[in-house]
Amino acid sequence: MNINLKRFILFVIILTGAGLGVFYREQINPAEIQTWIENTGSAAPVLFISIYILSTVVFLPGSLLTLLGGALFGPVWGTLYNLAGATTGAMISFLISRYLASNWVAKKAAGRTKQLIKGVENEGWRFVAFTRLVPIFPFNILNYALGLTKISFLQYSIASFIFMFPGALAYTYIGYIGKEAATGGEDIIKKIMLAIALFSIVIFIPRLIKKIRKKNSLSTKELKSYIDNKEDMLLLDVREPDDFNSHKGHIEQARSLPLEELQQHIAELETDKSKHIIIICDKDKRSTQAAKILSDLGFKNVQTVHMGMTDWNKHNYPLKKCLKPLMEIYKNQHA
Repeated sequence: MNINLKRFILFVIILTGAGLGVFYREQINPAEIQTWIENTGSAAPVLFISIYILSTVVFLPGSLLTLLGGALFGPVWGTLYNLAGATTGAMISFLISRYLASNWVAKKAAGRTKQLIKGVENEGWRFVAFTRLVPIFPFNILNYALGLTKISFLQYSIASFIFMFPGALAYTYIGYIGKEAATGGEDIIKKIMLAIALFSIVIFIPRLIKKIRKKNSLSTKELKSYIDNKEDMLLLDVREPDDFNSHKGHIEQARSLPLEELQQHIAELETDKSKHIIIICDKDKRSTQAAKILSDLGFKNVQTVHMGMTDWNKHNYPLKKCLKPLMEIYKNQHA
């Protein structure tokens, strides 16, 4: 049996499982699953994690299983088992998407694919962390869709495990409290208050992250407004010199200071330390790295421009272009 046929058979099996999962979703009875797992004795953790992995791969809702994990195994072991199942399922979904069913996933993810690819290209593992903490994409679809991006499997897996932890802990504890309340456990009021506190933190984290991201970056529209109003600022373009001095153009007010040379020229920036420093590039990843370097060295008011020169050109804002590369191309063609 050749490799392509094996891939096709595996893909059909997964697709069939996903279809059955969606079709019978309403008929799933958590109480029956709980009783079944409890009756397996010492094999319960392995069986539970296996069910969680399978459910993640075939698009079944993970929140019910997370609550069930808390009810079955308590807040500590329940969190670990839930996290193990969710992370492993997410890893398998990622690999299926990358090596087996990329075309099908692209259709399933629809318009979200471009946003994900762009986000990973700009921010790498930080974007995965953000999407795990802030549920802007459905969990199961996100696992597959991230397989279409260029992020490494190791970075994806580690970021998923670490940044899914807060949500896993909160939902596991809620499941545990539900069982305690039903069976008349001790100190139930204190446990309920702790559950509310954990859940509140999980809800607050996404808002905090969005606020931090917004504070540390600005749009090209805001940058243009600063320039038009002649705000007192220092605009640093951290692209490579060939990009800055090319036909692609640069903002006239910008100073070229490549990311790779930033630390070597820190002394030159000391006089501008109190200024509003704005960093721009083609991609957010380089801008973010430059901003971190400056912030670590004591520069307080540092912001990046979201999507930088890419978005600036998209809006056809003013550019200063260097015609030299075009002239060189012309001369080479007519030499």
